Amino acid sequence: MPADARLQRQSTRAALAGWFGTTIEFYDFFIYGLAASLLFPQIFFPASDPAVGTLISLSSFGVGYVARPFGALLFGHLGDRMGRKSILVSTLLMMGVATTAIGLLPSYDQIGLAAPVLLVALRIVQGVSLGGESSGAVVLTVEHAEKHRRGFLGGVLNTGTAIGTILANGMFLLVAQLPESALLAWGWRIPFLVSVLLVVAGIVIRMGLRESPEFAEVKGTGSVHTLPLIDVLRKCGGTVVLVTLATIGAGVVITVTSVYALTYGKTVLGLSTSTMLGALLPGLVVVVITAPLYGRLADRIGPRTVFTATAASMVVLPFVWFPLLNTGDQGLMLLGFVLLFAGYAGNYAMFPVYFSEAFPISLRFSGMAIGFTIGTIAGNAFAPAISTWLLESTGTWVAVAGYMATAAAVSLVAGLLIREARSEQSGSSLRQESGVPAA
Repeated sequence: MPADARLQRQSTRAALAGWFGTTIEFYDFFIYGLAASLLFPQIFFPASDPAVGTLISLSSFGVGYVARPFGALLFGHLGDRMGRKSILVSTLLMMGVATTAIGLLPSYDQIGLAAPVLLVALRIVQGVSLGGESSGAVVLTVEHAEKHRRGFLGGVLNTGTAIGTILANGMFLLVAQLPESALLAWGWRIPFLVSVLLVVAGIVIRMGLRESPEFAEVKGTGSVHTLPLIDVLRKCGGTVVLVTLATIGAGVVITVTSVYALTYGKTVLGLSTSTMLGALLPGLVVVVITAPLYGRLADRIGPRTVFTATAASMVVLPFVWFPLLNTGDQGLMLLGFVLLFAGYAGNYAMFPVYFSEAFPISLRFSGMAIGFTIGTIAGNAFAPAISTWLLESTGTWVAVAGYMATAAAVSLVAGLLIREARSEQSGSSLRQESGVPAA
């Protein structure tokens, strides 16, 4: 097989391996979010005030995001020291074990306070796993890809988030058809236990993948850092901050629409979960379809242009989405999701190529892991709880839409400031410096 064909085949395989793993990880992560929004207040967090139980349950959803920096620090360090492949097998295995254990966990009525304590502990394991997985899959995909295909393959990779979310919602849509007594007794466990099959398949795929050629080159030249976590902050601290801020907008949008919206539809609009999912799931298909197209566009006009344009759209679109959602009409609700997700898809599709290329290869895993993970805490972690508080405090959806728009504006400004890392060849060693001054 010609060298170019082998390279393209390897890059495609790496992208598919990253996509499959990302799909599994986000399926596992978001089924917890759905359960926390709809079922866990009754199963693990009983309280005299249902609103209090829901708020506590949604806060436990955020604990997974708080745990992600620990995974980012650990796996980012190991990924820049040991390589990408072995780390990604480990993160997938951790997520699978934690999700399966949640599916087998006794309820509060069965073992008392130990139930929510164990639940939160397993949620922390999920968060640690995703802290390494999210950035690792991106790095492995980008480093295997040819320069002119990085936007497209990065877009394909990030459809895994939407597909994982669709699968999670689809599973809950199925089990929601059960009688409430059966759903609360055992039906809620099914989506968690199904994860076992997906994780086994994902590990098999990743075991057959080669190490990143760019990391192999860095290792071959002796340019691997002894303490990448310290070096990335010292040399690329400014880039880490900008990636953190640039991540916030998309994180708030996807979490409010895929997690909080279910609670909003039920408590404010009086709509059933099935009705809300009937608008949300088809809307997420837009992300699956358009993310690779945005990636292809980025390969032509540059990821910076696509990122900033779509971030600007997310400043406006929340004020369109909420009025359409408030109609309660299935068709208009779907239109709102489609419009908002069309902007979100282009922004999120740029994360792999735009953010990873802002860091030098030898520090890329650590830089991506820290910046992206802290950004998800600021954007995703407590978005449902913040939205709940804003609505309770103001009594209007405008406050929640303003929160979404403000987050998108922050990402827009940060995206304008990010620059690609400069590469220089000196003798036999590869040197790269960040295009943004260190903080």
